[in-house]
Amino acid sequence: MRVQMLGLCRFSYVGLRGYQVEHASYDERRALLYDPERLARRWFWFTQVALPAWRAQSDPDFTLVVMTGPDLPEPWLSRLHDLAHEIPQLRLELVPPMERHLAACRAAVAPHVDPEADVIGHFRHDDDDAVAIDYIASARRDFRRVKALWRAEGKLSLDHSRGLMMRLDAGGLELTPRICHNMGVALTVFLRPDAEETALHYDHSKIGLWMPGVSVPGPLMFIRSIHADSDSGALGPGHPWQADPQALERALWRRFRLRRAALERAARQAFRGPDGAGPGAASGAGPIG
Repeated sequence: MRVQMLGLCRFSYVGLRGYQVEHASYDERRALLYDPERLARRWFWFTQVALPAWRAQSDPDFTLVVMTGPDLPEPWLSRLHDLAHEIPQLRLELVPPMERHLAACRAAVAPHVDPEADVIGHFRHDDDDAVAIDYIASARRDFRRVKALWRAEGKLSLDHSRGLMMRLDAGGLELTPRICHNMGVALTVFLRPDAEETALHYDHSKIGLWMPGVSVPGPLMFIRSIHADSDSGALGPGHPWQADPQALERALWRRFRLRRAALERAARQAFRGPDGAGPGAASGAGPIG
């Protein structure tokens, strides 16, 4: 059975819906999302937190569609084009502003659905979060174990629920171990290739309304970033789990290809700027560490 793993990452896409923070007009939302200092911070999160593990996936057979607008300011649009040329699994989709956000997400994902696949493993990925380097391999392996549930309805959610909540700013990095069910990150929605929906079509907090689901509580599979630019800055529901601080330090590199000292150095520059006056450009596109 051929399983295509197909994800969508929105990078400051200007649409009128699909966000928890509401705006009265397109111009109001565009002004927020395209603010130069905010874009610099988003680039930091995307390149320094999200991308290292995507580059290092043990199973490289996946597609991650990066969705943004055709009027994304420079130099960010050119840098996204450069990343799409550099990383084979990245596909850049420039989607004009659309009133219906889910239709925009479908427009971004649809060209990349493999019609020869038997199952599409859709996933959403926020540009400031991280998945472990074996997320793709684990999703495929665990789906094989429970695919009879998918066959019954053509829909199945698979939730890798053990993660870290990360607060990172100019003052340093703080990690909180949490089991979070259907958080959104490291949540795969398995659908038929002819389905009109993507992972974004299902509210992850209520996904049990539409399909059976399986939760896999280990191993450590995601990092969710919490910061001032988060669409939702709350810790959210979940359960703590205990971990030795030194073990967490090792897990940052082993599971996500991140190092605390390098993250903190980059954050000081991104959030304060090289002269301490404001956010820096965080111009490097490569992984840190």
